[in-house]
Amino acid sequence: MSQPVKLLSIAVAFACVLLALNFGLRSSMGFFMAPISDEFGYGREVFAMSLALQNLWWGLTQPIAGAISDRFGTLKTVLAGTVLYALGLYVTANASGAAELHIGSGFLMGMGIAATGFGVVLPAMARMVAPEKRAFALGLGSAAGSAGQLLVVPVAQSFLSAYGWSSALLLLAACALLMVVCALPLARDGATSNNTESNSGQTAKQALQEAGAYSHYWLLVAGFFVCGFQLAFITVHMPAFLSDKGFEPDVAVMSLALIGLFNIFGCLLSGSWSGKYSKKTLLAYIYGIRAIVIAIFMLYPMTAGSVYVFAIATGLLWLATVPPTSGLVGQMFGLKHMGMLYGIVFLSHQVGSFCGVWLGGYLYDTTGSYDVVWWAASAIAMVTAIIHLFIDERPVARLRSETSLA
Repeated sequence: MSQPVKLLSIAVAFACVLLALNFGLRSSMGFFMAPISDEFGYGREVFAMSLALQNLWWGLTQPIAGAISDRFGTLKTVLAGTVLYALGLYVTANASGAAELHIGSGFLMGMGIAATGFGVVLPAMARMVAPEKRAFALGLGSAAGSAGQLLVVPVAQSFLSAYGWSSALLLLAACALLMVVCALPLARDGATSNNTESNSGQTAKQALQEAGAYSHYWLLVAGFFVCGFQLAFITVHMPAFLSDKGFEPDVAVMSLALIGLFNIFGCLLSGSWSGKYSKKTLLAYIYGIRAIVIAIFMLYPMTAGSVYVFAIATGLLWLATVPPTSGLVGQMFGLKHMGMLYGIVFLSHQVGSFCGVWLGGYLYDTTGSYDVVWWAASAIAMVTAIIHLFIDERPVARLRSETSLA
């Protein structure tokens, strides 16, 4: 992409719709927990394991998807991912046992999400806009994912109520194929970009060696584990948790919709602030406030009102970590290998997601409660807030040297 595009452009708009579909479809899977478990007579741990595998496999394949996108372009990567995403939903809809659930909802959807989501599309958005617009573009893309949760989750729930879980998943598979159309304007995003640092001679192997030897990169990797733990646990187990507390399904739908709605504002604010203020300090605030919000939610009597207030607060913080985290990767190492390096950071996020989803199901089946996981999510968020204060967010020595010689 030889010339930067405007934020108000077809390419940016279609990238946002793509992310909305990616995020919205996977966010709806928590509503299938109870009906699928009841259909097969399983405890919640089985389908929780499928979704935990989804998050883990998503993370494991994200660096690969990012590297392929960096090398061969966004369009080819997204097209392959769309096929895998839709196929995963189709296999899940026709599953006859745990193995098919794990393959469909776990492995196939995990790979599809990796190739059509933030790790591939956000670096493309960063490359397509001017450097001074980059932070806001990352926030805009993250906000688009939130809009997907707001818009797609109620549609998925209506499909589920009207047609049953199997037919609803087939309809969602058809919706996933729309990502093919959304990817077409990204055909111009290939191995080169409008950014001069993307044209440096650094190889992928050299980029991995540089990042692997940089301790501050690993602090960022460790911190994103906690983000994944919290978000995946809430996304998958919140509907069942609220049902156990005696709330009607509409409360769960509304709470996830509120998270999606206010996540839009949180992402836009985070993207804007990431371009003006210290990214590591912003992340420390986000994680610290998350810890406090969860603790208050668990300490006070639970009502529909308190659930909605929690959802609003959580939404403001939900994906607010993505613009400063992805921005830090590009700021530290440049954009040429951003997809791959952010993919590794995101792998940590997905290992955390695996732990959050699986532990939620396991501890519920063994203790009859989600309380331990809620409190663990609060505690590790506070630790993560402290960790981010020690990150050096300056560009690595190689980029500082190149800048001084320019």
